[in-house]
Amino acid sequence: MLYNVKTPSEYLDTIEKDWRKVKLIEVREMIKRNGPELTEGIKYKMLSYEYADKIIFSLNAQQAYVSLYVGNVDKVENARKLLKEFNIGKGCIRIRRNIKLPESNLDKFIARTIEIWRKGGETDC
Repeated sequence: MLYNVKTPSEYLDTIEKDWRKVKLIEVREMIKRNGPELTEGIKYKMLSYEYADKIIFSLNAQQAYVSLYVGNVDKVENARKLLKEFNIGKGCIRIRRNIKLPESNLDKFIARTIEIWRKGGETDC
């Protein structure tokens, strides 16, 4: 689902108040905690997190899950092992209702992804 909003605050006010909003806010907090220097905004009608004018993450509430977009998941060392409880594609991590985020390794994955960018690397497609 895409939301026609201009700011992160509008985005958060627009999405439905259900489990997806709870998960999205949890992931958002992980990103902000691990990457305080990232700029939060709206790109492609989703929340986006940028560093040095490059989008590192996009975050969106879909109908059946929350999506965390990262470009290419496999550019992060041991990503598939870290994300074993998630349904993942090349660049999308699908966060379903039954995932307990505090018990997952998503926080570690986010931290590793940000560290790659801090060192001048990239996780683009």
